[in-house]
Amino acid sequence: MSDNNPEDRQAGGLNPQALRLEDLARILTVSGLRAATVEILDADLDAGAPRNRDGTINLVHYAAWLVKNVL
Repeated sequence: MSDNNPEDRQAGGLNPQALRLEDLARILTVSGLRAATVEILDADLDAGAPRNRDGTINLVHYAAWLVKNVL
């Protein structure tokens, strides 16, 4: 489940180490911790938030970046 492709989501859920922006926005919004949109996440990426080589986001790395740079 390393690539977080549609087959992975159907087979067993999401990979927190490789989330698409849309999935991360949905997770953050549903958790109630932060209202999130793809546009907000794009702005965070432009501001230096970490991104995997394939363009996905590692949830733990992103959360650590938020704590260090935003909160």
